[in-house]
Amino acid sequence: MALYGYARCPPRSGLHLAGRGLRAAGCDVVRAEKVTGSSRSGRTELQLLLDFIRPGDTLVVTRIDRLARSIKDLQDIVFMLKERGVTLKATEQPIDTRSAAGKAFLDMLGVFAEFETNLRRERQLEGIAAAKVRGVYRGRKPSIDPAEVQRLRIEEKLGPTEIARRLGVGRASVYRALARYGRPT
Repeated sequence: MALYGYARCPPRSGLHLAGRGLRAAGCDVVRAEKVTGSSRSGRTELQLLLDFIRPGDTLVVTRIDRLARSIKDLQDIVFMLKERGVTLKATEQPIDTRSAAGKAFLDMLGVFAEFETNLRRERQLEGIAAAKVRGVYRGRKPSIDPAEVQRLRIEEKLGPTEIARRLGVGRASVYRALARYGRPT
């Protein structure tokens, strides 16, 4: 019966506090990663723990929103843990999936985490729309210089694959840049 800690932090913040809190909670093994929590894809440390954890073990997180930001992901993870005989606990919230109250509180926190994510997304879209109206939103900066693509194509007579290799971008980016100049390959 082992305690395994999982810490997830947004890409722009530090993991040290969460890891320290999980170790203080008695976790011998703590897996941590800096990724978004809006989906499980790309969360290799979480997947490693879920593959490794055994019946009777406990998965410990600081807060439920560190485990999942969507109610579906949370329910899928909890279902998988339950099937394997694994308990889920949160150090900063009264959650223990062995009790009915803990399960109910877990579901409520999952709903609030998803609600918070959706609110943030709505505010972001509203801000982008307002910036577009003011004419200050230009989108993401280009990752490729279309003039350089054109030069490599015409002067050095390179194909899209070689241009992509030289510039360190995807071929689709090269095709888009060539199409902007009206000269697709």
